[in-house]
Amino acid sequence: MCGCVAGDHLCGLSVSKRAFAGGAQAHVGYMWLPQGLPSGVPEVSTDAGYVRAEYLSRRKGLEMQKVSRGIGLILLAVGIVLGGGTAAQADNQKVTFEITDEPGAWFRIAGAPINGLQSLAIATPGTEVVFTGKSNTVHTRTSLLWPTGATNMPFDTEPRKGSDSLVLHTPGLYVFTCKIHPYMFGAVIIDGNGLDDGTLELGKTLTLVNTTAPASISPLSGFTLQTYSDLAVRLLRTFFIATGPQRWIDYSSPAQWDPFKDLPDINVTVYNGDVPVTAPLKFALNNLVKLSPLPADKAALVPPGTPAVGEIWVDTQFEKTSGKNKPGTATAISGQTWQPTRKVALPQINMNNPHNMWTDKNQNLIYQTQWFDSKLTVFNRTTGKVLNNITVGESPAHVMTQVGSDKLHVTLNGAADTKSVVELSANAGGILRKIDIGEGNPHAHWMSHDGNVMVTPNPFTHDSTVYNFPNNGGKLVGTNVLPIAVGMTPDSTTAYVANLLDSTITVIDVNSQQKTATIDLLKAGTNYDPIGGIITLPDGVTPKGPVGALPIQTPVAPDGKSMVTANTLSGTITIVNPATNEVVKMLPCDPGCHGVQYGAKQGGGYYAYVSSKFSNALIVVDPAPNGDPAQAAIVGRILLTSAEGTVSDDTVTGNPGMGGQGILPIPVVYNGWVQQLPQAWKDQLTTKQQNPLQ
Repeated sequence: MCGCVAGDHLCGLSVSKRAFAGGAQAHVGYMWLPQGLPSGVPEVSTDAGYVRAEYLSRRKGLEMQKVSRGIGLILLAVGIVLGGGTAAQADNQKVTFEITDEPGAWFRIAGAPINGLQSLAIATPGTEVVFTGKSNTVHTRTSLLWPTGATNMPFDTEPRKGSDSLVLHTPGLYVFTCKIHPYMFGAVIIDGNGLDDGTLELGKTLTLVNTTAPASISPLSGFTLQTYSDLAVRLLRTFFIATGPQRWIDYSSPAQWDPFKDLPDINVTVYNGDVPVTAPLKFALNNLVKLSPLPADKAALVPPGTPAVGEIWVDTQFEKTSGKNKPGTATAISGQTWQPTRKVALPQINMNNPHNMWTDKNQNLIYQTQWFDSKLTVFNRTTGKVLNNITVGESPAHVMTQVGSDKLHVTLNGAADTKSVVELSANAGGILRKIDIGEGNPHAHWMSHDGNVMVTPNPFTHDSTVYNFPNNGGKLVGTNVLPIAVGMTPDSTTAYVANLLDSTITVIDVNSQQKTATIDLLKAGTNYDPIGGIITLPDGVTPKGPVGALPIQTPVAPDGKSMVTANTLSGTITIVNPATNEVVKMLPCDPGCHGVQYGAKQGGGYYAYVSSKFSNALIVVDPAPNGDPAQAAIVGRILLTSAEGTVSDDTVTGNPGMGGQGILPIPVVYNGWVQQLPQAWKDQLTTKQQNPLQ
């Protein structure tokens, strides 16, 4: 997802300015023109008060801070700028970003065209940047990337609604994000020095956000990135896909997938050290990747050969429907026919960005968080009827039940205070208390098999809370940068915490509450070269691509034989053997790889289901054939769009089946929960599945 990668010198990227044009009637910005600038069209429309509509600033000499473990973060920042939006003019030296709940336009420039890209503005020194809240929940306004030495940088706010502003003086590139929802991006380029004839340049040196992690946890220094490298170009193209819904993979369409749709026909220059390499943008995005260009077409939709037990629910978070103005549905897939049986949009409550789910011990209810809102919703699994819509707090992210009591625990990703986990009575009858975990803003927690322990990832403070319910207290354990999701072994002795921004997994001994190891998903026991793209696994096999960049969900199998991680930036699925904590397999994933959960396979064993934000297919993985995670393989790919016979409470109008994030296989078969199942569900499981550790 981005531009600029590893090496001893840092990158510059230039783009042909002739691809940009605007007319006097283009009151909100400039559109891409495939054949360059038509004769007679001015580069500056003085009567409309426009500035030049360049895609990138030309200013050279921007210093990029060297980054060691922040590879993904650097690439994230640069790539977002390039893929972030149509170049819109600053009106009277003012750029207004509307922070929205809208997929692909989370930082939307006020007045920008609704088609194309909407999150990049071109402005002049002294421009005021204003952030206005048009979202139902809180967000941070956080500078991710800025010109070295720029005034008023870095910039960061507490999670909140309302407006914030700052003034940008120093020429160069600025990228802003939200630390709660880290795929939201907006960018401003301050162009103060005119243009070189025929090119626009990003410049060489920029400063990346250094987070608040102590140097002892993640010293972000000592590593530079250049644009002519495997990782840079790979991540750059991913960012273009992420910021343009028209470039998401639509498996329901007969049309060939075009990951470069609506991108301009321009030349770009990437730097191999100090040597410029110029190529057409689309060629560079696909062919400068050293190991593998993007496939010529979509992967085939194939149902797994062996049916699953029950059904699989997927939060299709970006799907739009006619009866509401907020996105998102929950989609149920039959594990026997592999067809979508139900879509739940809940237009009567305007359900907003449904993100994660769990169920009660009888498997009758669906507990659904609304991540861009403040609600936990409860609906009937078999009818889709809404039963409750409870205000729990800002940006509720994940929900799980406690084994034994069946109480619910919901993390409040937008809560800055330390009482940031909400406990509700069984069946979501009401809020019992808010639990003090010592930090705010937790995301994807995990509960122990005996109900005694909860482990939360605390992304703002780069640590994890190991909370003990019998003692009503916990201990903070240091992780790496921006921990986002937790998995746990079936005996609850080991927790795994995925650290988004430095592509690692922290291993925690739950009993001693100590960090014991770190799994590096970019190295992962290999010799990955971010420039040349070479990876050699211990067995001598060379896979195609980086192992795992920007990991998100990372559950451990109910029998403890595998751990599957979705890596959103690299678009890969990594398989770890928990017995050794080694990465033993890498599989391809769709853009925006995000959610993972395990479900039971008929006749024994498990499937791991993997969702992706920027496609409408669910990937089915056999995580440990013959008990060996090194043999893990993709065994199916299932369409998440409505089909004949799909029951729905609203009509889909856009982004069909897109935005795959949280997953909930029914029945829940993790150790602890599986023993609580009603007998009718147990009868569909093998003896081993009913007692995974025996």
